[in-house]
Amino acid sequence: MLDFSREFAEIREEVLAAIAVVCESQRFILGPEVARFEAAAAAACGVPFAVGCASGTDALWLALAALKIGAGDAVVTTPFSFFATVSSILRVGARPVLADIDEGTFNLSAGAVEEVLDAEVVGVMPVHLYGQCADMTAFTELAKERGLKVVEDAAQAFGASWEGVRAGGLGDAAAFSFYPTKNLAAFGDAGMVSTRDEVIAERAKMLRQHGMRRRYYHDEVGWNSRLDTLQAAVLEVKLRRVEAGNRRRLELAFLYNERFTAAGLVGRTTAEGVVLPFTDPRAEHVFHQYVIRAPRRDALREYLTAHSIGSEVYYPLVLSLQESLKFLGYKKGDFPVSERAAEEVLALPIYPELRMEELETVVEAIRRFYA
Repeated sequence: MLDFSREFAEIREEVLAAIAVVCESQRFILGPEVARFEAAAAAACGVPFAVGCASGTDALWLALAALKIGAGDAVVTTPFSFFATVSSILRVGARPVLADIDEGTFNLSAGAVEEVLDAEVVGVMPVHLYGQCADMTAFTELAKERGLKVVEDAAQAFGASWEGVRAGGLGDAAAFSFYPTKNLAAFGDAGMVSTRDEVIAERAKMLRQHGMRRRYYHDEVGWNSRLDTLQAAVLEVKLRRVEAGNRRRLELAFLYNERFTAAGLVGRTTAEGVVLPFTDPRAEHVFHQYVIRAPRRDALREYLTAHSIGSEVYYPLVLSLQESLKFLGYKKGDFPVSERAAEEVLALPIYPELRMEELETVVEAIRRFYA
């Protein structure tokens, strides 16, 4: 599914040199590498402010808290996402409200959001799933009409854009993850909040350091979620390569589409064949994942595994049906589009160092399975 060693072989000397500088300086907490990375990452997202933190999960939490969303508030988001999307809302004391997704992009549907708005809803958290931005035109309009805050869950979408505006600058605040599998990846957990608003950025910086603006003076109850200096040093190196990596991912997605079509495997629905990823013409997709809808998905995945081909299901159980979230009161059938996606989606290997013959091996194996 991923071979981290290929990228490391190309950047080994640069990364080790950057790490050595940190080790020599002995400045491991909020060293100069953190500030430099924050400035460079903000520029890459087209925003003036970025605040590094310990993980993508913490970034979601920080973004909500920086916007002063908390007890008594509700935030609408998707049931078809990683658990942190909902857990971050709970962590700030707010109530998650779920709405179904768009059939084509798998992203939160603005129309579905509008149907569940109530007096407690103060925000919406669209997820840019698999590397494609949600319909931010619709969410921006809805937010203006209803006075809502918009937090982008951009964990999977560094470098993506919507109508020419980069992810991270499309809402009031955004959260990124730099988990090792991401397009921009650290050597462990790391995350970032981005925003155009200086006040939000300042609050996020304060909250990531136990609520301190001055050392040992705690204005609010924050938490410890600083971006590690060693991770910032690694990310500085990798940030210089992420745009080229995203272009390569787009090329690989095109090649997958071409090979699947040539193999006669493509259908409009899973009743007809493999359904290829849909890209909204307003979006620049960075293909964090290449996700198909597959007939007999679980059997196909077993077949691929038996032939030493990696795949993954993002995500096999919608958040509305998770055991730990039963108290939200949702039941099977509440989100039919999301639930059907959970039964059909399959992510195939895609990363910049993936070789052409490997891609063709994946498609050929799938062709044989359906033959």
